[in-house]
Amino acid sequence: MNKYSEDPETISLYPIELYDEDLTPDIDVEIDERCTEIYEATKGWGTSNGRLVEALGSTTGHDRKLISLQYPKLHDEYKSLKNLMQAECGDSSFGEALQYLALGPVEAECRMLKKAVDGLGSDKVMLYSILCGRSNEDMELLKKTYFKEYTDDLVSRMGGEVGGDMKKILISCVQAAEEEFDPDYHTEDKAKEDAEEIYNAGQGRWGTDEAKMAKIVVMSPPKYLKIINSVYADLYGYTLFKAFEDEMGSNVAAEAAMFTLGMKLKPFETAAKLIKKACAGFGTDELLLTCSLIRYQDLMPQVALAHEELFEKSVHTRVKDECRGNYEKLLLALMNKVSPEE
Repeated sequence: MNKYSEDPETISLYPIELYDEDLTPDIDVEIDERCTEIYEATKGWGTSNGRLVEALGSTTGHDRKLISLQYPKLHDEYKSLKNLMQAECGDSSFGEALQYLALGPVEAECRMLKKAVDGLGSDKVMLYSILCGRSNEDMELLKKTYFKEYTDDLVSRMGGEVGGDMKKILISCVQAAEEEFDPDYHTEDKAKEDAEEIYNAGQGRWGTDEAKMAKIVVMSPPKYLKIINSVYADLYGYTLFKAFEDEMGSNVAAEAAMFTLGMKLKPFETAAKLIKKACAGFGTDELLLTCSLIRYQDLMPQVALAHEELFEKSVHTRVKDECRGNYEKLLLALMNKVSPEE
């Protein structure tokens, strides 16, 4: 049994160094060398995509934050690295991925969210996959950075993008309201009350109140949610996952609620299923695939294991089956940095 299943906490996706928001971090020689490699790959006529794959693909989120800060200082104080990648490689799937990799992890997620809400209609799967099931620390940093980048309040923006239960779920998540586990408060008696409330919002009524069910999940720390799950199964003969699956149907609010529950109790399996979802049906959702692999890079050893157990197929093989060319090479480099292909 792994440590997460024994003592679960909502997983933080950002490197620990980013929470300090150090404006003058230490930059080592390897970061300078990668900046120079990017400069050499893009100067003059033509762009060496292979060199860009090596320079940005084989990096961690912390590396990319430092590269994004250092590149303009060394080579072009008037052009951000993200803008350079867009100018050199365009907005193809490969170019889009490079633009995200040219940013720190928080800034990259802000840009993913911005893309999800721009244009006619919002990409609701992108929204819930980024916003649901996040730690309070991650969400506070994300909201702060989003406002800094776009002068836009993320809570208000979500309220204007979606409606109904989906709106209630996303706003609950963005408010960063997960309670800290307190054994004197998060008791089995309270778990019974919450289990009954979830039942009454779902199996015990005509029509399902996805937002009410999800709100309990959003506010509950994973350690307490495990207790609710156990109590619910004792009372009604179903786990929460089975109850959510049976009662919520296939609308996007139901998907968001299920995803939130999954990220709290089975984060690696949930991330693996999201990667599979990006590749399901006719055509690959390359935006969702790109963003998922970038966002979950630090978790990839565990996610890759879960993916293989669930689908009898490695994430590396899935990428090879779904992607081509430099885009494929870039995603593989990103995974191989933390979870080398066997």
